[in-house]
Amino acid sequence: MSRHPELVASLREAGHRWTPQRESVLAALADSARHLTAEEIIARVRVRYPYLNKSAVYRNLAFLTRLGLVHQTDLGHGHIEYELHQDPHHHHLICRHCHHVLQIDHAALATLGKKLERDFGFQADLDHFAIFGVCKKCQTRAAKTAKRAAR
Repeated sequence: MSRHPELVASLREAGHRWTPQRESVLAALADSARHLTAEEIIARVRVRYPYLNKSAVYRNLAFLTRLGLVHQTDLGHGHIEYELHQDPHHHHLICRHCHHVLQIDHAALATLGKKLERDFGFQADLDHFAIFGVCKKCQTRAAKTAKRAAR
């Protein structure tokens, strides 16, 4: 795990122990190039620790999420998915029609965060968003279909 020293330091600075369960959950996430469901994390963790209790994985996911080391997102697949915290933050645009997921830079929402704080005195947690809509390709396809139907 490339961020192993950083993760250990973050936990210890917050006054928490580095346990094999936490290490295995973080390793499963760090070794993945995509978001993982809790069930996928459990399956990966059980390769190393076959008898690890499912609830221990869920508890550690919740704990690591509270610490900000892990982000959870609903990407529209009917379950929560987890990802190791990345710097800089990123967000996802998800097409409701073709389900394509486009990752966008945090800068796209930074202005929104500043506006919410300036106008409302509200500090928004804009760490990891999934924004649903219709992609350009599907909009074009729908426009062509509508045009054909109008003939």
